[in-house]
Amino acid sequence: MLREVGRKATFYMLKYVKNNCKGGKNMDNTRRIYLDNIRWITVCIVVIYHVIYMYNGVQPFGVIGPFKEQQLQDAFQYFVYPWMMALLFTVSGMTVRYYMEKHNVKEFIRDKTRKLLVPSTIGLFVFQWILGYYNMKISGALESFESVPGIVRYVIMAISGIGVLWYMQVLWIFSMLLLLVRKFERDRIWKKGEKTPVWLLVLLTVCVYGFSQVLNTSVVTVYRFGIYGFCFFTGYFIFSHDEVVERLSKWWVIFLIAAGTTGIFYTIYYFGENYAVAPVLNNLPACIYCWFSILAILAFMKKYGDRSDQLTKWMTKKSWGLYVFHYLPLAIAAYYLNRYASNLPSGLVYMLVGVSAFGGAFGLDALISRIPIIRWCVLGIKKEKKDV
Repeated sequence: MLREVGRKATFYMLKYVKNNCKGGKNMDNTRRIYLDNIRWITVCIVVIYHVIYMYNGVQPFGVIGPFKEQQLQDAFQYFVYPWMMALLFTVSGMTVRYYMEKHNVKEFIRDKTRKLLVPSTIGLFVFQWILGYYNMKISGALESFESVPGIVRYVIMAISGIGVLWYMQVLWIFSMLLLLVRKFERDRIWKKGEKTPVWLLVLLTVCVYGFSQVLNTSVVTVYRFGIYGFCFFTGYFIFSHDEVVERLSKWWVIFLIAAGTTGIFYTIYYFGENYAVAPVLNNLPACIYCWFSILAILAFMKKYGDRSDQLTKWMTKKSWGLYVFHYLPLAIAAYYLNRYASNLPSGLVYMLVGVSAFGGAFGLDALISRIPIIRWCVLGIKKEKKDV
């Protein structure tokens, strides 16, 4: 009798803890491996995109430039640019939800500020100014600042070294804005997100198009607060529900075909136009392709990508450093190859720059993560990494 009472008491105590501690009944310690795989694969796509971008014939600013007038490889940019960063913001919104189920607000602010804001602000002056230096040399802007005082040149180089870190700046802003939203919605909106049917996810394409038209910076066009904010908050409120992604995964074939079809149309129809600025950047075909690609990738990876091995585990650990560091060795390799070996075949140049981007990033990550203080400034990590 006493044993039975004890078992029941333990059962109800565990149930209470599950339902009320740090995230309540929705807290789930299960790691979504498919999201890890989406993230590191997408980061690799970003690196490859930047290798091709350095020699593209569409976006002329800050690059070496094309090998010839018409380059078929430039099509890769059209095929991935509309969705790759939008996908990262969607996944970030999902993982933010999972993080907040296990941590309080103070921990969240401290962690996101250290990992996102510090590297993209302080890190510019500690390390990324080197990238700014090479960006200015590649663009030919450095010579025009020779008469400028050294400290001013240093600040300009630091700002020019933002590069891919814009993503971290925007993600920090969205994360802090989310805290304000949570104060008012108190999970009411989030709970309704669990019931989102697949047909409504498709209709959200209209919202993607609408948000893509607003809150865009006119000069540095990567700061697309409208569409990236929509993706982040949709990831948080809707896709963070496993039930939603599970329903979506049943339609992976349809979405994959739809995304592939719209992607081929978009690439062929707009090839030769500047894909990174309006109206090509935020027109209806681009938004349809963007959203269908996100749905297709989430569905497919949930179905077939929720598994890991030694390679995926290693890439998951290294993807952050790969993202932060890859553009510096890429730019250095591109600059010196153009200066001292400009007659090399284009295929060999792509290979050398690509190997430099990946290898250099992994090397810098291994080095910087071991240097106290510097690793905090540049990578936002407090302790030395044990996994190398």
